[in-house]
Parts: sequence; C-alpha cells; structure tokens
Amino acid sequence: MTGVRTSWTTRDWADAADQRLVCKQVQQLTADVKMFVFEPVEPALFHHDPGQYITITVPVDGLEVDRCYTLSSPPSRPHLAAITVKRVPGGQVSNWLHDHLVPGAVLPARGPFGEFSMHRRPASKYLFLSAGSGVTPLMSMTRTLHDLADPADVVFVHSARTPDDIIFRRELDFIEATSERIRVAHVCEDDGADERWAGRRGRLDIDVLRSIAPDFLDREVFTCGPAGYMAAVRLMLAEAGFAMDHYHEESFTLDAAVPETSGGEGTFEVRLARSGRTVECDADTPVLEAAASAGITLPSSCGQGMCGTCKATLLKGSVDMRHNGGIRPRDRAENKILLCCAKPLEDLVIDA
Repeated sequence: MTGVRTSWTTRDWADAADQRLVCKQVQQLTADVKMFVFEPVEPALFHHDPGQYITITVPVDGLEVDRCYTLSSPPSRPHLAAITVKRVPGGQVSNWLHDHLVPGAVLPARGPFGEFSMHRRPASKYLFLSAGSGVTPLMSMTRTLHDLADPADVVFVHSARTPDDIIFRRELDFIEATSERIRVAHVCEDDGADERWAGRRGRLDIDVLRSIAPDFLDREVFTCGPAGYMAAVRLMLAEAGFAMDHYHEESFTLDAAVPETSGGEGTFEVRLARSGRTVECDADTPVLEAAASAGITLPSSCGQGMCGTCKATLLKGSVDMRHNGGIRPRDRAENKILLCCAKPLEDLVIDA
C-alpha cells in the first residue's frame, strides 16, 4: 500500500553515505513558526542526543545554502526527525522553508552535531530556560525525559512576547499535566491578540525565577534563546551566586573573542570574488572573523567548524583549516573550505 512503511531497520541515519531527508509533515505552531517533520529517504533510525542539531541544504536563488537547525524531536522517537523554524524577516533559509518546503520534498542533510545536551551533564534536577525559538533543543530534552519516565526533576521556564508566541504551548501543558516531575512556567511581555495574559508578565528576572524555582542554585541549567536573552540570564545567575560550571547554553553565533592560534606568521590579503571586497587577515585569524571585523557579513552558524554553513570555494591560495566534521572529503577535493576555521597561509581568493 502506497505511503505505508513495510519494514523497519536498525541502520543509523548518520552512517549513510548519502544523507537525504524527505519531508513528511508541516505543522504551523504559531503565526511565524513551523515544524517540519522528516524521515530518511533510505530506511534508517535517528540516533542522537537530545539537544543536538543537523545541517540541511536548501536551494535558494540557484545556490545551495546550508543552515543549522536543532532537532526538536527526541531520540526516544527515532523513526522521524523534526526541526522547528521561525520565519525571520529577510532570512534567506527560514523564508524559503516556510514558503517552499512541502511534504514529499527531499533535502540533503548532515549530522547530528553539538555538545548541548543533558546526556552530557546528567543530573537529578534541571532548570531549562528558553526564549522564542530557543525552546527547540530544550523541547527535545523535555520530550525525552517525559517519554522515558525519567526520574529527574525538571523546571522549564519559557519566555515569549505574547501567549500567541508560545511555541509548543499545548504539548508543554500536556507534559506537565501527565508528569509528576516536570513543571512548566511561561513568562510573557504582553497580551495576545485574543487572550489577556494572566500569567507572569514582563521579562525573566531573579525575583520571577525564585518564585518559580526557589532551588535554582541546586539545578543544572540549560539555556537557549536570542543572544541578548542569554547574556541577561548569564549575568542574572552569576550575580545570584550560581555555580557557572553548571550552566550550559546553545548558540549558533561566532565567538571571535578567543581565536585558536595556528602558529602562522604574517598578514595576507583575502579577496572575496563575488563582492569584489578585499580584507586583511593575519595567519592566526579565521577568514570569517577577519571579514566580520571589516564589516562584511558572511553566512555562518556554529562558528566551530561543525555545521558547514560558512562553506565556500577557495579559488586561489592555501589555508590551515582545523574543522570539527563540518566538511566532507568530497568538498575538500573540490577546494571547499570553512571560513570560520580557515586561516590563511598566503594571499587568498574566495568565491564568497
């Protein structure tokens, strides 16, 4: 019968040479957030840690563009994988996904990647703090704990602009109603279009946190959300005396404050062929960082050589590139490099 799975497999999707996903379902979660559910084109299971992400490749204006998206689905449901995507004004990939990805479409993908997972920091008590679409990795963790009837004590605090913007609201209410160990609280800044918000208002601060989780100092904390939100959470917890070695956050932004040194010497010119711009880059600085310092924004996500978002073709020159799995041997053979971890050994020309 068409559309019915006729066999199961124990093969791991990540081990496939040609990793492709077919979209099975699209769910509208809020006005600007959709969840896309996938299964492998070839039968396989998704074995991953809750909180990890995958990189997908989409065709935008004739170009292949890579982006990282956290799996909101839990590893306890290994036959399908889901990503949850917020439409971003001007967002190249998020808008393409919202406007063009439909059931039956097939996309190349890689992964899973990432260290942001409770499996890497097991604890008896967790505090999950999220804002906006940062709910995604924490939803994967919460679904896993709920599915497996894990005895861990969890407090999940999600911040949103309005109740209309609370992603996974109904499911989180269901999880809380059916679990004795998981508590959920929402903090909204304003009323919704048709709902006057009766819960906690404003932004998360230490008084609100203490009212929800008085024992937060004893919990392992996982945080995900916009950069400003996470910076505020870090400061709030540090000032409250929280032991920050028990604090973990997820962010797909380039942290250029402490570049790895390659031991190289000298300063080189890097010409970006598409824009015609030229930047100076010394031997100890990744190309992506040098471009950012010159006011040039290039596609990037993880900043750690894992996701492949900043992949570009090296037209001339050579680099020192120490990546973390974000580029395939086939790409290397075609002179592809990852701008976030490629440091020049001579003058470069890059198709970017």
